[in-house]
Amino acid sequence: MIIDRIALIITIIGALNWGSIGIFDFDIVAWIGGGQDALFSRIVYTVVALAGIWCVSLLFRAREKFEALDE
Repeated sequence: MIIDRIALIITIIGALNWGSIGIFDFDIVAWIGGGQDALFSRIVYTVVALAGIWCVSLLFRAREKFEALDE
């Protein structure tokens, strides 16, 4: 599904942002959005969180597909 790929891409972008925070102490989203409290940044953080939650469903769907193949 296309939404799976979009969610995965957004989650990867969020992970790269977290990596830049952890390694370089630099928040790319806050830098682009005008700070962590800016509306744009908060929207991006929320979209990344929702994409991450959606990606959790990929784990369970993958397991169901493998179980169906075993039968």
